[in-house]
Amino acid sequence: MDYDSLRTDRDDVVRDGADATAYLQPAALIDSDHPRIVAYARQVAGTGTDREKALRLYYAVRDGLRYDPYNTPMKREAYRASTTLGAGHGYCVNKAGLMAAVCRAVGLPARVGYADVRNHMTTKRLSDLMGCDVFYYHGYTEVRLDGHWVKATPAFNKELTDRFGLKPLDWDGESDSIYHPFDLSGRRHMEYLAYRGVFADIPFDEIRAAFRHYYPRMTRAQEEMPLGGDFGAEGAEEASRS
Repeated sequence: MDYDSLRTDRDDVVRDGADATAYLQPAALIDSDHPRIVAYARQVAGTGTDREKALRLYYAVRDGLRYDPYNTPMKREAYRASTTLGAGHGYCVNKAGLMAAVCRAVGLPARVGYADVRNHMTTKRLSDLMGCDVFYYHGYTEVRLDGHWVKATPAFNKELTDRFGLKPLDWDGESDSIYHPFDLSGRRHMEYLAYRGVFADIPFDEIRAAFRHYYPRMTRAQEEMPLGGDFGAEGAEEASRS
């Protein structure tokens, strides 16, 4: 497949043909009806307006689960929201899926979207594994609040951004929460290149096939064995040398 042909400059292309009802329903990987998801979502969201609930869920997923690009096996079960919650870590794709699941569990419509971004602030080890500095299929969540879709990106926990010298990615539930273009020192951080569409569930088969195409070395390792490592420690060490 020509995966580059799936790129678009629009961020609202519904790739799977889902209708509005799908964004409130459980899906195979966004398993919002799982007892662990339901209990967690209700406890965290509490009471109040939809925006207040969404914000509590966002910060819980952002900071309560450690960002870890090394230890999510390229296996379908590892991308299930309930699995991610139980593991206590994930990276942008499965953390976005978890955010969508907990939102749906408390009655907030949510879906997942993907973009290609150039990350100027990754670590040398991860860049070597990937073979480039473009993060294909970077995952984020869209939550429908006050009649419109708002982006939320709960990937980097605050502890990690502190170690990298990055601005924490805050969210107010009114404007899009997407990566900052520059870090705290004014260095280039994240550049959005293209979008890949929005979905009612994580398109695991497409992402796995695309990763095999774009990141053959890393994906082989993810499919065969745990990679291990501490991304935060690597970032802190490299930031101290810059």
